[in-house]
Amino acid sequence: MVDRERIVAIYRVRCAKTQIEARADALAAEQSVEMPLHAVRSAWVRDEIVGRVDSIDATDDGWRVSLSLSPRTVGSDPGQLLNMLFGNSSLQPDVELIDARLPDSLVATLPGPAFGIDGLRELVGASGRALTCTALKPQGLPPSELAELAHVFARAGIDLIKDDHGIADQEYSRFDERVALIQDAVQRANRETGGRSAYAPSLSGGPTRLADQLRSAHRAGVRCVLACPMLLGVGAFAELVRGHGGLAILAHPAMAGASRIAPALLLGRLFRLFGADATIFPNFGGRFSYSRETCREIAQAAREPLGGHRPALPVPAGGMSVERVDEMLGEFGSDVMLLIGGNLLEAGDAMPQRAREFVARVRAAGDAAPRAGRTAP
Repeated sequence: MVDRERIVAIYRVRCAKTQIEARADALAAEQSVEMPLHAVRSAWVRDEIVGRVDSIDATDDGWRVSLSLSPRTVGSDPGQLLNMLFGNSSLQPDVELIDARLPDSLVATLPGPAFGIDGLRELVGASGRALTCTALKPQGLPPSELAELAHVFARAGIDLIKDDHGIADQEYSRFDERVALIQDAVQRANRETGGRSAYAPSLSGGPTRLADQLRSAHRAGVRCVLACPMLLGVGAFAELVRGHGGLAILAHPAMAGASRIAPALLLGRLFRLFGADATIFPNFGGRFSYSRETCREIAQAAREPLGGHRPALPVPAGGMSVERVDEMLGEFGSDVMLLIGGNLLEAGDAMPQRAREFVARVRAAGDAAPRAGRTAP
């Protein structure tokens, strides 16, 4: 029987049948006490802290190994949760973390989204329809040109205009100057159109720089930020970014594919638990190789009931085009934000018209796109 008060971590292990029992036992030790079990002299540690092998099942591509781990080893630290789920074992090339089920008591200690789907809808005034998003590109442009581009996007009615994740605090685009200019351009467009477009600057750096950037974003009147949890560190993401009140968080997946953690678990459930209000992922049929099924699983993990936490908004992206709007809405429903970047910019002088077409297609769909099943607290 599964102990609901313990973490259940599920791995795919590729090895010979003669090795799997020893590999599973070694995995349980590696992900808990990281030492030979015969050397553990404390009865309490053996009974409470040492990982347990719950099951081993053969699959078409290896073995499915389910371990039980103590939530006491995590506390309430997102980084330590990742460490206990897959820290040392991520160094073993034949092991993948494919799922994890957390006890309710641990789920409740993690911050979760501050805004969630409904909060993001309210932020940009998007009731009953999918949201639209685009990216300011390419990095290397001066802040004044990025601001001009943002003004055009906001005039077109795009809900969320984010920095490309490669834009940081470079010499050619200092954070404070860039954020002030772009936020002013978006607000000016909103006054001109009556819209409610929002700008999300990209955060970067260590804790000191992050804190400075968050204060600067607040001074500029920004209400949303872009952050890469795997680059910043999930602890800093949850504690500094999520903990800085009043800012919705759009999580970017950079470096998330290097960890051999199932995308639905990492991009959908864990990023959400760590504080993401919306999570970007590579959509099927774009520049990346995620399958349709994987994308469905990410969207489901972002929106399904999860303790008392708000649902997060899935954001399919990566080489998407205006022509695929109806297809994506048919796949993900209206509880989604569609991110189209390069396809707008490659229109050249016709970019403003392409941006307006993007917005018009999404808004025309409106309530016609089905709502995904979700439960808000």
